[in-house]
Amino acid sequence: MHKEITSIQNPLIKEILQLQEKSKTRKKSGLFIIEGKREIALALKGSYTLNKLLFCDTIFNENILGSFIDDSVEIIKIDALIYQKIAQRDSTEGVIAIAESKELAVKNITLKNNNPLILVAEAPEKPGNIGALLRTADAANVDAVFIANPKTDIYNPNIIRSSVGCIFTNQIATGSTSEIISFLKENNITIYCAALQASSNYNVQNFTTSTAIVVGAEATGLSEEWLQNSTQNIIIPMQGQIDSLNVSVSAAILIFEAKRQRNFK
Repeated sequence: MHKEITSIQNPLIKEILQLQEKSKTRKKSGLFIIEGKREIALALKGSYTLNKLLFCDTIFNENILGSFIDDSVEIIKIDALIYQKIAQRDSTEGVIAIAESKELAVKNITLKNNNPLILVAEAPEKPGNIGALLRTADAANVDAVFIANPKTDIYNPNIIRSSVGCIFTNQIATGSTSEIISFLKENNITIYCAALQASSNYNVQNFTTSTAIVVGAEATGLSEEWLQNSTQNIIIPMQGQIDSLNVSVSAAILIFEAKRQRNFK
């Protein structure tokens, strides 16, 4: 028999709502919320630890719990009213988990590839853009993603949702611009900054050696520190009347040019 919660006023339900809404609560507790069977399965595959799983028995088939949850996870049954209160999406199959966050430190990144391809985003603000960057990184199977000077908590539920779980499939680190530049230089990784100043077209570069592609916020671009440490600034030629693309679109164009040059290896 599973434990059952039947009241919206239950302390655990209140805790889940706090974890969804407040970065401060997530950081203090070291916990965050994952919604959806696919996302939970990717988190487990990415070696994340779950400590509780809540399911709505009118939506989710509890008979499949054993196929992806082990005995260490506390399983709790909730009714449809409570699920509607805590679910942020309509299409998440009636299952929500509380998971333990990881320390996403630069020092924890290990490069297994001799010729790594790395994506760096400086100060991205919008969860949707961060999620899209992580989807691009997963699709290209990059070696690491660095978020420099993050403006948003990586375990924000909107990032998990917009990344369709790719927060769990990528090797991710957050840190200061200085920390990340030091890491790249120590590992002899060429730094290509997407910037207008002193730039050349992206498609004439050689991305087949150890490469970091660095993108900045659309409104402000990259900080001076990145520009001073860039090996080469690169630009995507614009042929219309505007002078910039969405940051996740720019990153995808640049990353997949590198993949093309590497014969998609």
